[in-house]
Amino acid sequence: MKIVVLAGGLSTERNVSLVSGTGVCRALRQRGHQAVLVDLFMGLEAYDGAPEDIFDAPDGLCRDVAVSSAAPDLAAVRALRKEQGPSVLGKGVLAVCAMADVVFLALHGESGEDGRIQAALDLLGIPYTGSGYVSSAMAMDKSIAKRFMDSVGIRTAPWRDLYYTEADIPRLASELPVPCAVKIVNGGSSVGIELPDTRQELEAALHSVLRYGNHVVVEQKIRGREMTVAVLGERYLPAVEIRPNGEYFNYETKYQSGGATELCPAPISEDIWRQMGEAALKLHKALGLSVYSRSDFILDDQGRAWCLEVNTLPGMTPTSLVPKEAAAVGMDYGTLCEEIVRLSLAQRKAERR
Repeated sequence: MKIVVLAGGLSTERNVSLVSGTGVCRALRQRGHQAVLVDLFMGLEAYDGAPEDIFDAPDGLCRDVAVSSAAPDLAAVRALRKEQGPSVLGKGVLAVCAMADVVFLALHGESGEDGRIQAALDLLGIPYTGSGYVSSAMAMDKSIAKRFMDSVGIRTAPWRDLYYTEADIPRLASELPVPCAVKIVNGGSSVGIELPDTRQELEAALHSVLRYGNHVVVEQKIRGREMTVAVLGERYLPAVEIRPNGEYFNYETKYQSGGATELCPAPISEDIWRQMGEAALKLHKALGLSVYSRSDFILDDQGRAWCLEVNTLPGMTPTSLVPKEAAAVGMDYGTLCEEIVRLSLAQRKAERR
């Protein structure tokens, strides 16, 4: 098949996405597909061949990429593009997607997980991987996802939906409970998240998160072991326990070598695994998600799993969490990538009926 692997984009998770996309593209090419990596934001500015030849480009236009210890400077990324217009779609992106049999969405964060690119591809009749635009948008918004958790009985920390300005910070710092978690509603990869324990830290956290937007959820901090469970098709996969080498599993520990130890299957009882797996599957279905997702949990010292959030386009580097879970049931990375394509094509076909 001709497959466009769409990655990059203009979000705080841009670099993570490029690493995911490169891994997926190379895996699909190794299995005989004509896969090509396309940066959602930069587009085909660096490609000077004929459009119809792009699927035969050497190494699928992949390049060596890595995730730095800090989130990308998006203003600097914008400045690199020759076309300085307002569109987040780079040169030729939709045209090359229209030539593909399917678009593999290796995007993360804004413009990828928020449903907008899915809606654009739907309007053009272009098949893509993962969930549709409505369910993607709902899952990306932490306040909406929390409401779904509450409505279907999934245990999640007590929380508050909040819009605020700089002028509100002194009042909020005095009245919000601590310790807590302050999270931008549409963030990912632990960007735009602060975990204050004191009122002084809370005030600083509110100032810090405001850089990413004025809509946050503030939730009670639950202490315990960090877990994640993926859903693939109609089943949930083995859990992973994440043991950060720092206090928390933040952006740096997620993506830097040695930042965390990941145990798969997690050293937990089958009952606890099923508790999390059933919750992940219930949330997946409640939001109308399809193909695959990954839900994150905190497991407290009483064996209770608290759901944090759901990811509709989780990391897909060869060493990411979902590939680890798939490997635990005997599915290698390339097979997982092809399974996501297969399930997605069936889903898009069902949606057109």
